[in-house]
Amino acid sequence: MKLHELKPAEGSRHTRKRVGRGIGSGLGKTSGRGHKGQNARSGGGVRPGFEGGQTPLFRRLPKRGFTNAPFKKEIVSVNLDKLNKFEAGTVVTPELLVEKKIIKNIKDGVKILGQGELTVALTVKANGFSASAKEKIEAVGGKAEVI
Repeated sequence: MKLHELKPAEGSRHTRKRVGRGIGSGLGKTSGRGHKGQNARSGGGVRPGFEGGQTPLFRRLPKRGFTNAPFKKEIVSVNLDKLNKFEAGTVVTPELLVEKKIIKNIKDGVKILGQGELTVALTVKANGFSASAKEKIEAVGGKAEVI
């Protein structure tokens, strides 16, 4: 078998359905949408979960439990290798990370994670540190301070 002899398995590839292309395609005129009605119109159709006016399943089922989703804390994570941009002895704060465009915004806090290697000694002030990040910062002579 040679490269130019390769072909997909029989029946595994389908030609694209080109609707509204006139006689011969079998999908001209109404383009497979039928005559009139909600689904024939552009932008027509019903929303997901709509059951024709019958009370939908999600409203028939009892609501139980509690979710804290609207109040969850969003922590921004930064890997150690991103901190190599700073010069030795710099005090790295969440505000400085935003200023240097390492993160977009602080949200509910910044956590430093230990992926990558740190080559400069820095004083890093953040809301949290992973154990490996703290270890690596202190190994190069830096300080990890929780704020």
